[in-house]
Amino acid sequence: MPSGSVAFGDLTRAAYCPRQLYYARRETDRSIPDAQRSRIDLAFRYPDSVAASDADLVDRPIDVRPTVYRDRLRTLRDGDLRERFGIPWRSLAIPDRTRAFLVGRSCHGIAHKVLSGNDADDPPLPALVSPGTPPDQGVWEPQAVRAVAIAKALAWEEERPIPRALVEYPAVGIVREVTLSVRTKAAYRRALRTTRGIDGPPPRVSDDRCPPCEYRDQCGTETRSLRSRLGL
Repeated sequence: MPSGSVAFGDLTRAAYCPRQLYYARRETDRSIPDAQRSRIDLAFRYPDSVAASDADLVDRPIDVRPTVYRDRLRTLRDGDLRERFGIPWRSLAIPDRTRAFLVGRSCHGIAHKVLSGNDADDPPLPALVSPGTPPDQGVWEPQAVRAVAIAKALAWEEERPIPRALVEYPAVGIVREVTLSVRTKAAYRRALRTTRGIDGPPPRVSDDRCPPCEYRDQCGTETRSLRSRLGL
């Protein structure tokens, strides 16, 4: 592991709230809750889910009606995935690598999927799977930061540029793309500096980040669990 390498999850938290990362680092158990893990696992069941009955889908932790869920997956399968992202359905449904541990120059962690490109010369495409739901457009900034980190780590491993990553929201059957743009790379660098610089409790914030945070008792703000939103 390169000196100073930070975990993808720490970068995600730093992008959301540095004070939250400070408290999270003091936890002895930072594993993903079972409820979040079961939603992430949906991303590895697309071939089965696209043909599943309503009764089967009702028993799965999805956030939309079975008919909507199935239609969204079929739309991805029947050309939307290739048209929007330039990859075949098979790449998403049966990825080359799953839960791959990546080590980059500055960060490390798990890429839920590494997909093959449309052509043999295309770079691989990493995917982050979120147990939550996306905003109306794009992805949440902490997830964009994590996606950039995953792409950079894969680029270090592959020794070639990886210009983008996917973020999957399998509980709602939606896939979004994050490109390594000037803006997303700047957000990644800010999170990296923040993560490396924390040596005590950062200043407390008081805004819309507080209600979903799980560290209200330590921090002193009234909050609920963040894990249901970001799966950290």
